[in-house]
Amino acid sequence: MIGILDIFLILMIWFLLTADLSAANILIGVIIAILMPGKRFDAAQIKDWLHVLWEIAIAIPQAYIEAIEMIFRPHLYETVAMERVKPNRTPGLIFLDIFLITFTPKTIVLHYHEDGWYEVHRVQRRKPE
Repeated sequence: MIGILDIFLILMIWFLLTADLSAANILIGVIIAILMPGKRFDAAQIKDWLHVLWEIAIAIPQAYIEAIEMIFRPHLYETVAMERVKPNRTPGLIFLDIFLITFTPKTIVLHYHEDGWYEVHRVQRRKPE
């Protein structure tokens, strides 16, 4: 079987090539993507991917809220903190974690350490204690 991220990539390429989002074309694209050779994935990875996709859906309105908040109430203080990577993360999930942290206006990942840490920069409204 093939990884979820690979399936999404194959589907996006399929939709760009066919320019057709009909139900039949979507079904054909999914079948082709699943039948493509690739690496195996397990139920835990699928659960992690679904959780990350849900977090992305939540991050979009959160980013707008934080941007509006920063416009009307400036954030003058900065901190840099180390955050632990969640256990058993694949490289694709680590990339999406970094994307989620960086997507919101108040935080950005400065560096990913191979030993399982993110270096995260934050802006805050109040002085950190």
